[in-house]
Amino acid sequence: MFYKKYSICFLSFFFLFMMSMFMFFMMIYFVMNNMVIFLEWEVISFNSIKITMSILFDWMSLLFMMFVLLISSVVIYYSKSYMSSELNLNRFIILVLLFVFSMILLIISPNIISILLGWDGLGLVSYCLVIYYQNIKSYNAGMLTALSNRIGDVFILMVISWMLNYGSWNYVFYLNFMSNDHEMKIIGVMIILAAMTKSAQIPFSSWLPAAMAAPTPVSALVHSSTLVTAGVYLLIRFNLLLENMFFLKILLLLSGLTMFMSGVSANYEFDLKKIIALSTLSQLGLMMSILSMGMPDLAFFHLLTHAMFKALLFMCAGMIIHMMNDMQDIRFMGGISNFLPLTSLCMNISNLALCGIPFLAGFYSKDLLLEMVSMSNLNMFIYLLYYISTGLTMFYTIRLIMYLMVNNYNLMSIYNLYEEDYIMLKSMFVLLFMSLISGSMLMWLIFYDPYMIYLPFNMKMMVIYVSLMGVFMGYLISKMDIYSINKFILTYNLSNFLCLMWFMPNLSTYGLNFYFLKLSQNLLKNLDMGWSEMYSGQGIFNILKSYTIFYNFFQMNNFKIYLFSFIMWMMIFLLIYFM
Repeated sequence: MFYKKYSICFLSFFFLFMMSMFMFFMMIYFVMNNMVIFLEWEVISFNSIKITMSILFDWMSLLFMMFVLLISSVVIYYSKSYMSSELNLNRFIILVLLFVFSMILLIISPNIISILLGWDGLGLVSYCLVIYYQNIKSYNAGMLTALSNRIGDVFILMVISWMLNYGSWNYVFYLNFMSNDHEMKIIGVMIILAAMTKSAQIPFSSWLPAAMAAPTPVSALVHSSTLVTAGVYLLIRFNLLLENMFFLKILLLLSGLTMFMSGVSANYEFDLKKIIALSTLSQLGLMMSILSMGMPDLAFFHLLTHAMFKALLFMCAGMIIHMMNDMQDIRFMGGISNFLPLTSLCMNISNLALCGIPFLAGFYSKDLLLEMVSMSNLNMFIYLLYYISTGLTMFYTIRLIMYLMVNNYNLMSIYNLYEEDYIMLKSMFVLLFMSLISGSMLMWLIFYDPYMIYLPFNMKMMVIYVSLMGVFMGYLISKMDIYSINKFILTYNLSNFLCLMWFMPNLSTYGLNFYFLKLSQNLLKNLDMGWSEMYSGQGIFNILKSYTIFYNFFQMNNFKIYLFSFIMWMMIFLLIYFM
């Protein structure tokens, strides 16, 4: 029974892990020989109609597939223990495998039709995974996630229809020499909008924290290398088309605001998984803004380094939530480092990698990104958004560490923490190792020509300044109640505005359904339950009821009424007779 229950788990882990290693060595071979393989497979040929499936293998798709397969293999191994009480474990693993397959289809597709298949597969399977626990909150979150992603699907469908102007749907052939074409500009705008929905940029941000209703292993997979990175990856692939587009300036502003908004909201949040989800949103904003400045290689670099430590962060959070009797509120946690030393080690290192502490994975990409921003010809507003958001990352990370590790344990008076799970720890250590080395390894692989960055001393030190400021603020806030500070500094409405992601969930859920549902409620009350009832069913019923009561009065066995009616009839007969 044990073998049957866990066989699919172990086989999936082993297969995906071996595939990721194979992809890694293939990628090394492709980079060394500067190779690209474009495969075209003719599925059906009927008269003059040909249906072909095309696949693109280059260093970028192979490297990304290696990361996706490695993280998903580790997550499946982690699920073996995390989901051990789950009755339908095989169903869960098959859903995760479908999710990974959809992502791989999207990665290797140079064809917009097969991209749609992978893109739609991600949306559909993510819905199934978000509603996995089957309660009202999960259903609401799943519907919000699915409908937000459907907007992107519609834009991809519109791109497919616009590409009927060309010879085929293999977009790779058209990006270079038709980038000035009017139709291609429209296609570019639609691709940007589709990527914004999938990567949860303003105004589509509210589904990302809501998707935390999914099981934690799914969150680790979704927020590191699959669903949310699909939009970024699509823009990296279409980058040649998007150069010098005006819409990219709008994307730069929106992604910068996303980065800032999620950083602020994370400081007001007390749900452990939502804090990490908002940090993902912040990093996605960083990737999209760098992309819109025309640096796809840097965005790809940060995407890969971020995937490692973010998956590790979610796995540590899952372990902590398990230990805390499924409690996610960080105010009840504290002193974790005494009870779960190895999990705390992983958590702290992944948090520090997120902050960009030197020589961890996040440092190599984040520092390079921010120095390139300092060298770029940007206005002051965007420059400040980048650096303030970096400080905010440090702010919510230190606040989280203080609440989890340093503050007192607040959950129960009885000691209820049990030993760390070795299956979970093994999977976490794989990602811990990658969080330590992936930054430098990718730096050597992707940028074999070093960037020359020359900056004044204060600009070079700007990252350290904002980081130290963030550390100080995070320490200060964790020692005080953030809401009591708001009472003095901010008004209630402004603090609510900052706390609730700039009212974005209200706009995308209540704003879209509340007023329409209110209108239909009024129609129901006044028409269906009002006038139509008065003049049809209920009205006729009331009239018949009153007549029935009237007749019933006469039909009661009442002697007075019978005597009176008898006399009345006799008088009528007499009148008729004598007339």
